[in-house]
Amino acid sequence: MHIIIKEPHEIELMREAGKRLAHVHNELAQIVKAGMCTKEIDEAGERLIRQAGCEPSFLGYEGYPASICVSINEEVVHGIPSDDRYVEEGDIVSLDAGVIWKGYQSDAARTHIIGSVPDEVKKLVEVTEQSFFEGIKKAVAGNHLYDISNAIAAYIKPYGYGIVRQLTGHGIGKDMHEAPEIPNFRKLSRGPLLKPGMTLAIEPMVNLGTWKVGILEDDWTIVTLDQEVSAHYENTVLITDGEPEILSL
Repeated sequence: MHIIIKEPHEIELMREAGKRLAHVHNELAQIVKAGMCTKEIDEAGERLIRQAGCEPSFLGYEGYPASICVSINEEVVHGIPSDDRYVEEGDIVSLDAGVIWKGYQSDAARTHIIGSVPDEVKKLVEVTEQSFFEGIKKAVAGNHLYDISNAIAAYIKPYGYGIVRQLTGHGIGKDMHEAPEIPNFRKLSRGPLLKPGMTLAIEPMVNLGTWKVGILEDDWTIVTLDQEVSAHYENTVLITDGEPEILSL
């Protein structure tokens, strides 16, 4: 497994890509509301990405037809924006977005609560986000990759949620998906050694019920098999000589 170590000039470009992506997510958080169709969210996202001087990473990637993945409730990831899918009060909406800035990528996802939701759903969203931060406590040079995975899994386990196994985080740089894959579930081995200059997209995907997922007929949208809701939280992270740096916050 070859994990690309980024040079200082590459890190600067990825830092800038991350900053611009963070701005896109912050703006989208203000825009998303009940009554919108998911296509409107995608159009707003693409506009924001291009206004930031970036290209959308996802548009056309392996045939994906949009710039923002909009996944509602039981949709885990890769929901395709549509004219006839509307956001409703009580939904949770996961927005996954990527940008390309001067040839370098950044990738991040957020789950938004629309209006009032049951406490158990609110807790799922909170735990999913916090599990990312628990994981990156281990994202330190000298540790191993699966130390991150195991910290995420250990934080989630007491809540009894399903951690998606078919999808993982990933390395990122010039390409959206680079080595290594970064599981969010427990691994028995330790995995590769973490070194300064590695850039990782770490993204817990956590379900209220079963960890098992399926794919819809559109060949993109991943859904929970039991139709329970799912939350997603992701950032692009740089391994440094000290504390990890979150590039997309």
